[in-house]
Amino acid sequence: MAQKRAPRGGRPRAGGAKGSAPRGKSPASRAKIAAPRAKAPTASAERPAPLPTFRLGALPGTTPGKWIARWRTQRPHQRIELVPVEFADQARALRDGLVDAAICRRPLDGDDLHVVALYDETTVVVMAADSHLTAADELEPQDLEGEVLLTPRDDVLGGLDLPTVPPAFAPLETTEDAIATAATGVGVVVVPMSLARLHHRRDATFRPLVGAPGSAVVLAWLRDRDGEDVQALAGITRGRTARSSR
Repeated sequence: MAQKRAPRGGRPRAGGAKGSAPRGKSPASRAKIAAPRAKAPTASAERPAPLPTFRLGALPGTTPGKWIARWRTQRPHQRIELVPVEFADQARALRDGLVDAAICRRPLDGDDLHVVALYDETTVVVMAADSHLTAADELEPQDLEGEVLLTPRDDVLGGLDLPTVPPAFAPLETTEDAIATAATGVGVVVVPMSLARLHHRRDATFRPLVGAPGSAVVLAWLRDRDGEDVQALAGITRGRTARSSR
């Protein structure tokens, strides 16, 4: 009788023997694997709640760009928003809470306001590009004798006591309108240099007015709004950097 051959390989199959334990990890090890693992705290869970957006008002002609850039570098955890404000509305914007602080122009008075001087702007005379006044590099008040002075309703300088004459028509609404009119040769406009540059035209130019008071630009905020973020902005406008000591 022929003998039965053993299976190839000569080894019994795994689990083939009765009572033998299955290969792999023990039941206790499998239980450890099946148990849920505690989640490690995430960075977002430890991150503080974001601060309210800081609203910075700015008048036409003012240039807060460099201060906003420094704010974003030094205070990345608090967003800053630039809010345009007109000269006539600067005090109201602060008192009504439309902005947290504002770059304003004097005059700006009130015991409820904290005002920090930033810089003084040069006062200039804007005239037509072909005006005879362009013959000088700078002008003095007597050079304007007999000239028609266009003072718009949004004027920021006030009375300058110049030897000029008023126009025969009603005041123009805006500085932009006044400069456009001066460009035609009808009169001159006296404004801070930043506004002359803001409303620059090819048919108009300007010259500094010697002896005229400059326009004082300030940072202002309500005294009862004097928080850490406002003080941070005030420090930035004074040149404080992230490495500066307080």
